[in-house]
Amino acid sequence: MYALFDEAGKFLAGRVMSEAESSMQIELDSGKRVKVKAANVLLKFDKPAPAELLAEGQRLSQEIDLDLAWEFAPENEFGFADLARDYFDAKAGVTQQAAALFRLFEAPHYFRRMGKGQFKKAPEETVKAALLGIERKRQQALQIEAWAEELAGGACPQPIRDQIYKILFKPDKNGPEYKAVVEATRRAHKAPLELLQSAGAITSPYQFHWKRFLFENFPKGTGFPALSAPQIKDDLPLSAAQAFSIDDSQTTEIDDALSVQGLGTGTVVFGVHIAAPGLAIQPDSAVDKVARDRLSTVYMPGWKLTMLPDEVVQTYTLIEGRDCPAVSIYFSLDEATLEIKASETKLERVSIKSNLRHDKLDAVITEATLTGPAESAGYEFAAELAFCFRLAKDLKAKREVVRGKPETFNRPDYNFRLDGDRSKEPDGSETVSISTRVRGAPLDLIVAEAMILANSSWGGWLSELGLPGIYRSQASLAPGIKVRMGTKALPHAGMGVAQYTWATSPLRRYVDLVNQWQIIAAARHGRTAALAAPFKPKDAALFSIISGFDSAYGEYNGFQNGIERFWTLRYVVQNEIRELTATVMKDGLVRADELPLVFRALGCESLPRGAHVRVRITGTDEMTLDLHANLVERIDEVAAADVTAEDEEDEEPTAGPLTLAIDVNDAEPAASTTEAVSN
Repeated sequence: MYALFDEAGKFLAGRVMSEAESSMQIELDSGKRVKVKAANVLLKFDKPAPAELLAEGQRLSQEIDLDLAWEFAPENEFGFADLARDYFDAKAGVTQQAAALFRLFEAPHYFRRMGKGQFKKAPEETVKAALLGIERKRQQALQIEAWAEELAGGACPQPIRDQIYKILFKPDKNGPEYKAVVEATRRAHKAPLELLQSAGAITSPYQFHWKRFLFENFPKGTGFPALSAPQIKDDLPLSAAQAFSIDDSQTTEIDDALSVQGLGTGTVVFGVHIAAPGLAIQPDSAVDKVARDRLSTVYMPGWKLTMLPDEVVQTYTLIEGRDCPAVSIYFSLDEATLEIKASETKLERVSIKSNLRHDKLDAVITEATLTGPAESAGYEFAAELAFCFRLAKDLKAKREVVRGKPETFNRPDYNFRLDGDRSKEPDGSETVSISTRVRGAPLDLIVAEAMILANSSWGGWLSELGLPGIYRSQASLAPGIKVRMGTKALPHAGMGVAQYTWATSPLRRYVDLVNQWQIIAAARHGRTAALAAPFKPKDAALFSIISGFDSAYGEYNGFQNGIERFWTLRYVVQNEIRELTATVMKDGLVRADELPLVFRALGCESLPRGAHVRVRITGTDEMTLDLHANLVERIDEVAAADVTAEDEEDEEPTAGPLTLAIDVNDAEPAASTTEAVSN
């Protein structure tokens, strides 16, 4: 005797070896013996053989018209044998009964499973809805097939072109567009990016990187809502200071300016003046919501996305020829020793006499002119700049004492310039030029030390008054100890200061605007500022801002690094650079001497850190931002100990490998329509 039984939704048949009240021992054709519960046995029969019954039953089941079977089926619960007798013949045999069982089981949209071998027909409206769903899936499968065929043939359907970034980076894996790309990738035996490039979906590497960034960070677009800059209502006194700013020529968000008063009197008043949008923009206002949504200005060669609309920026920026509202901090110093005797914060208007542009003055304002006679310098604010430079060197030296070792910046900064009309967004076809400027140039040093002084002083003042702020801290200079953001005034080992805030760029960074609100409250209310400040101790909103800013700022900096790498690779191609000199870092990683490039060079894996080499460029890939190179020769015998601290902290390429969310393993055989419905 044989038996047909159900094992976890799969029908098997075999010879009955023994039978008890509640179970059977059944031997399958494979020779395997299984113990089967009696409740799972659906048919007992003497012939045909089990394999023949299964094969013939499956064949015959496909001849059963489901619509007709549904019409024949009784309204009440019924067994598969009942349907076989109604559909085939009153004397339906085991093969016909098995066929009915198989057909009923695979059609849950027509017949509901009520138990082992028991069914009930579905309501008419359920059947109609299921059939519509099946037809939709069939049509979708045909559409996926057609799109995959097009892609594999070198053409990109428009629906896929419209969703290219979503498919690659944030896909809906059930979407037909995604499934078509996966299937085409499998058929064409190509990587997704290669497939889409060959199909014409990606025509510009620059646009690919740019649009990807916008898709991930500005899904609603980069435009601003209609906003007007709120006016400052405070009746601010006019400072006696004559201030000047120092920025690049491309800078429109001029946040900071400096002033020097009292030269030659023995006591000098050094002023740091910061644009004061915090006097007008209020927390939770329309303008604040825009700034909090963006959190920072995004920079890239030839373009930027500002945190605030330009009309708002221009209302508060420290532009020359204007008396500008400012949050100022004044330091009274001994002119001879540069000892700071006192500091004071004021809310005021400041006359901005000049916006100095360092890219035009770096060759003019040098250490030699700043330390020589001021009357022979030949540029405005010569005496004031000379004092600022002297003060900056003193402040830096004092920080280095606290830091425990000097700051060393041996690598230059790189300036990128794109040709053409820079009032328009770049399209990636521009010619790029890259120039260098030594880090720590006099004008840079002046601005950097002034801002560190202001930020650390304001951070200490807020802490003294019991006001929370957003701080940046670093526990030590040990490897792996990173800078962190928090609400407590903790030391910053890298800076060599007791505490450090960001408060000097409120037009460009949201955390600076937040800190400026706290500083304004301190300036207005002094010891009672905690009662009036927008953010109270342990304010959950501050932690939310820190979290959001950390994430966004990391994304923006990562994009800036990546897009600068793109333009550097474009520069290599445009200038037909075949070889580069570089310094070995580790594991075959090298840093170019004259370009902002870190890359792997074959043949450098066994060379010691610090070795100087010449490498030959064998290729560039602007999509993956890779540069391929081979070692030509080692050109010196530099020991590993000569590598600077900067190299210790920067051992990975500027841009990492391109990571896609598309998974070619998703290319599985299409499920049958009945499986799709039942699952």
